[in-house]
Amino acid sequence: MNRKQIVKRLIQIVIVLFGISYFTFGLTYLSPGDPAEIMLTECGNVPTPELLEKTRAELGLDKPFLIQYGTWLKNIIQGDMGTSYSMKVPVFDKLMSCLLPTLKLSLTSLAIMLVISVPAGIFAAYYQNKFVDYIVRGTTFLGISIPNFWLGLILLSVFGVKLGWLPVAGGGTDWRHLLLPAFTLAFAMSAKYTRQVRIAVLEELHQDYVTGARMRGMKERTILWRHVLPNAMLPLVTLLGLSLGNLLGGTAVVELIFSWPGMGNMAVSAITSRDYPLVQGYVLWIALIYMAINLLVDLSYHHLDPRLKEALQ
Repeated sequence: MNRKQIVKRLIQIVIVLFGISYFTFGLTYLSPGDPAEIMLTECGNVPTPELLEKTRAELGLDKPFLIQYGTWLKNIIQGDMGTSYSMKVPVFDKLMSCLLPTLKLSLTSLAIMLVISVPAGIFAAYYQNKFVDYIVRGTTFLGISIPNFWLGLILLSVFGVKLGWLPVAGGGTDWRHLLLPAFTLAFAMSAKYTRQVRIAVLEELHQDYVTGARMRGMKERTILWRHVLPNAMLPLVTLLGLSLGNLLGGTAVVELIFSWPGMGNMAVSAITSRDYPLVQGYVLWIALIYMAINLLVDLSYHHLDPRLKEALQ
């Protein structure tokens, strides 16, 4: 990917973020409830008509929609996402404090997923239509079918309540609190990625270079690990980037079940309490992270696959 393409992608990201910001702000503007009343109630004040009018003026809620949106967008560009109604802290600080636990959970679940899916997919492909392949494929069907929330509740019941090995709740971020939610997220992903790895390895095993290597007397282990596996893993780089973006923005149910203090849990609390600045900041933040990850994946993909460089020349 050359400099011109990178600049083009960055312009696209800015345009998409602008559209998301307008759409998000518009939805919160049209949503029921008065932000001034919500803010005063959260502070423990009685929302009298005089106090409501004063608070609306202070927040700029008495101005037309476009002026409100322009002011909010100007503050966003300057790095000010506003202040949370319910938590009374800057939105940016709250997002940053919740990002690290979510990132920790996401990366751990991805690591567990790779440890499970890559060997399973390779063995299933190498022993195609044999007993190992049938076992792996059957397990992947089971993994895809089980919902995350159901698996999380079962794991809590078994390892937290009955066996008492791991904590049931508490909101901690150490490894004992991390293990169950990470495995819950990794289980369904492992089923999907195992099938992807199996398909990719099967395609590579039928390539001419594999046949040529076998005819030259090269060992099967060498062919598999030095040649087949690197080529088969290239298409999965894009999927890994998409999965990381999805995990950063889509782990709310699992975080709620395990009381994990991440961004998903925070987003649900913000929606429940109608904390509009926090909801707006969360949506914009997740969109930015998701698109940045996709850009980095595309850049790495072009460096990992020399054929793309030759095609662009």
